[in-house]
Amino acid sequence: MNIKPESLNTSYLPVAWEYREVIEEQIIKKGRGKIFFFCESEGICEAEGPILKMEEIDKSGIFIRLENNDSIRIDRIITLFGKPGAAYDEYDAYNNACMNCSGGYEKDDLKGYSI
Repeated sequence: MNIKPESLNTSYLPVAWEYREVIEEQIIKKGRGKIFFFCESEGICEAEGPILKMEEIDKSGIFIRLENNDSIRIDRIITLFGKPGAAYDEYDAYNNACMNCSGGYEKDDLKGYSI
């Protein structure tokens, strides 16, 4: 997937409470599963395992810490154990990007053609 560099290196964005509640619920349940998230190394990365805690790190944001000691910033989570995360809409926008393209042509150039 062709991820824009801006998606990989962003400042922390506030996360809606509903996403935090899902994380807190999984911590209490000691749930296990896969987490997909935006990362600098590969664009989209995955991690697996139970979440031990959610912690705020000064000037960096809120992170989850997994059993294997991985740390993931919660505003970059695409899916958490199969449920949409805070960055899911951003990820979904890449999926829909081709639906908006017109092959490099302007709409006026395509008049009379079926798009």
